[in-house]
Amino acid sequence: MSEPHIAAKAPAAVELEAGKNYAWCACGHSKSQPFCDGSHKGTEFTPIVFKVEEKKTAYLCQCKHSNNKPYCDGTHKTLA
Repeated sequence: MSEPHIAAKAPAAVELEAGKNYAWCACGHSKSQPFCDGSHKGTEFTPIVFKVEEKKTAYLCQCKHSNNKPYCDGTHKTLA
C-alpha cells in the first residue's frame, strides 16, 4: 500500500453536528481538507465515513498517519 499525502502537519479543528455523516479524506489530496472531495478516485484510498452523536469540536488528522483515524493522535509531530 502506498503512503497518503501529508495535507498538513497539524490537526484541523472542526465543528461537527450531531447525527450528521462525515467523510474524512484518507488520501491527503482533497481540496476540502480534512474532508473528502473525491480526489481519491482511481487510487487505493477510500474515505473514512463517520457520524457523531452530539455536537462537538473535533481535531481531525491532516497528516493522514494517525492511529486513531479520523482523529488526530499527535503522530504529525513525529513525521519528517
